[in-house]
Amino acid sequence: MSEGPRNRIVRHLLTMLAISATLLAAAPASATEVVPPGNRNAEQPNVPGASVRRTKAGKTSFDAKYDKVRDLLAGDRELVSKIKSVAAQYGIAPIHMVGAIVGEHTYNVDAYDRLQSYYIKAASYAGDSFRFAYNGERVDTFVDRPEFASCEGKKGSYAVWSCRETVWDRQFKGRTVSGVAYPNNRFSAVFFQPFYAGQTFGLGQINPLTALMLTDVVVRVSGYDRLDEKDAAGVYKAIMDPDISLAYMAASIRRSIDAYKQIADVDISSNPGITATLYNVGNPDARAADFARRRSEGTSPWPEENYYGWLVNDKLAELQGLL
Repeated sequence: MSEGPRNRIVRHLLTMLAISATLLAAAPASATEVVPPGNRNAEQPNVPGASVRRTKAGKTSFDAKYDKVRDLLAGDRELVSKIKSVAAQYGIAPIHMVGAIVGEHTYNVDAYDRLQSYYIKAASYAGDSFRFAYNGERVDTFVDRPEFASCEGKKGSYAVWSCRETVWDRQFKGRTVSGVAYPNNRFSAVFFQPFYAGQTFGLGQINPLTALMLTDVVVRVSGYDRLDEKDAAGVYKAIMDPDISLAYMAASIRRSIDAYKQIADVDISSNPGITATLYNVGNPDARAADFARRRSEGTSPWPEENYYGWLVNDKLAELQGLL
């Protein structure tokens, strides 16, 4: 029996609907949106009191510290060349690394006058004996506790250490466990910074816990030795050595960009103030998830910079000129 015109039309429409359904199922739920350049805040957000006090104690100012780190970058073409090379390895624009260095040395520490000074400082740590511990308990023993059992099945250094940090926050931070009172402070400050709790180190001002999280990526991309929590001296050497520190900086920034793209469906790679903010505050995965929730509720259309990222965007033209 021959097919009538009406049946052919119906069959054609059904075929088109099936194709459309297949394409919709294969397409992503939404296209990634690019975060606009520039600051969302008209004025710089407040700088934390600790940073203000630290700067006053050094008898200097934020303006003077900014000028110093800018001049370091402007006068050290070897350093700028290293930044460009490492940024390319991790698939990020070098301005993101410049922004992080400028932010750290403006608000957290004073810059050395020469890159060589960072190498000398790193070498001074090499012969010392350190360990990551609290109240006499080494961190590698601490994370063997049953509370951390769920973390052992995680794949990769970032997932394992992020899980351990979450367990710390939920079950130990500010609590007394088995007769031991644990401080109401970050995991990294309690176990990983025995000299100056809350401070970071080196050109990139990398936190030791952050370095342990990112070691898998840095091993794969840059070929440096894997870091181990049992070898605290090795971790400090990595974050103090400018060459290795740059790799960890780049890996951290890459992680932030990927987290916001995968979790929140936004691309922050065109806004160095946002990547600088995340470099400063850390925990990009959790912050991306929080932003995604707020955006879905209509309360936050774009990620916002903090005081540190605001400076980077405000000085962006000048910082781009350093490259």
